[in-house]
Amino acid sequence: MLMKRLQDGNELDDASQTVPTNGVNLFTVKSKDGHFDMVIKEIGGSIAPMWKNYFNKVSKIIYVIDASNLCQISAAGVLFYSLLVEPKLEHVKIALVLGKMDLSYRQMRNEALLMIHFARLKREVRQDITVIEASAMTGQGVETIRDWLFDPATLKAVGATGNAAAAANASALLHASKKKIR
Repeated sequence: MLMKRLQDGNELDDASQTVPTNGVNLFTVKSKDGHFDMVIKEIGGSIAPMWKNYFNKVSKIIYVIDASNLCQISAAGVLFYSLLVEPKLEHVKIALVLGKMDLSYRQMRNEALLMIHFARLKREVRQDITVIEASAMTGQGVETIRDWLFDPATLKAVGATGNAAAAANASALLHASKKKIR
């Protein structure tokens, strides 16, 4: 649902249900000014062993953890760490998105970060990690994610024709390329 919200910006109705990503989904996300499109390939966590097939030319990763599911945060942290130590991803920009914050209580951010040993991860890995709190239902953090994806400083770093972003989720790995709209 977060990718759908990022894609079209429309509010979701209460009937919308969050379902884990199975397989691969494609999304096109527009920059705020509408001058760029980014095609994002979302790859489900159920095929996490295949994520390595999508690491070539990746420059950004969005890793989404369901902050409302305490039982799975540690497992999501293990998958996150496995991405961070991947040699092909050592120069990748990372956004750690704590999802479903509308269902969480005030201290959930801190607890989620503790459960994945975030302070230790930051010391042990090379990547710069940005933490973003988000909710597909309320829209919280969606524009922050869009800003992060289309940040001119990081887009310059990957080149105008290269892959602009990739994202991973305890249920998804997103791979994106940017193109200018004429």
